Amino acid sequence: MPQKYSLNVSNYSRNYGSICVYQTNPNIDDPRLLSLAWLVARAHPTTRVSFQWSIDYSFVWDETGHLAPGVIFDASQNLTADLTTSNSVDFINEKGVLTFANQRVSEHAGTLYVRSGNSVPFDYAAVGMGMSGAAVFVRSAQPNITYAFQPGQALWVTFGNYEQGEVLDVESITNAQQINFSPNVFSVDVTLNIDNVWTVK
Repeated sequence: MPQKYSLNVSNYSRNYGSICVYQTNPNIDDPRLLSLAWLVARAHPTTRVSFQWSIDYSFVWDETGHLAPGVIFDASQNLTADLTTSNSVDFINEKGVLTFANQRVSEHAGTLYVRSGNSVPFDYAAVGMGMSGAAVFVRSAQPNITYAFQPGQALWVTFGNYEQGEVLDVESITNAQQINFSPNVFSVDVTLNIDNVWTVK
């Protein structure tokens, strides 16, 4: 049974809005790899929301059209993956319909691979990686390219107007707080204070 993690967020600002948890990968410097609003919940002032997840991965894709900040990624397929036993999959256009196929193990454990087929159209769909049932990172799909998605993410929380699965421009987010889980710690409390500054406990 995978270990469960919890992030408990209290909103003591004066504002109603969305608490958004997202991830970045500091090991990859690729502007085409886009972060999504991974976990989102709306909160009134003085209320508390709790996010829970486990570290289990999946392959995801959606017909997004041109991929850009603000686009909503709502996975058309969410295929369970494992970093060592089922970490590679094909993304194909079969009978005019996109789908994952031929899931298998890659010789390179620890990374998820999506191999896009030669009939996948440009600027039509995005493929990516999910965690705990929700999409985390995506890239615009092109034909005949193999995409690699690596774990090792940094976890962030922010507050504003966000929707689940929204493509983020992380460089423009100014009020994000990084969240770290120390060894053998599986629950973190964080508060958005009245001055709109975060406190992590």
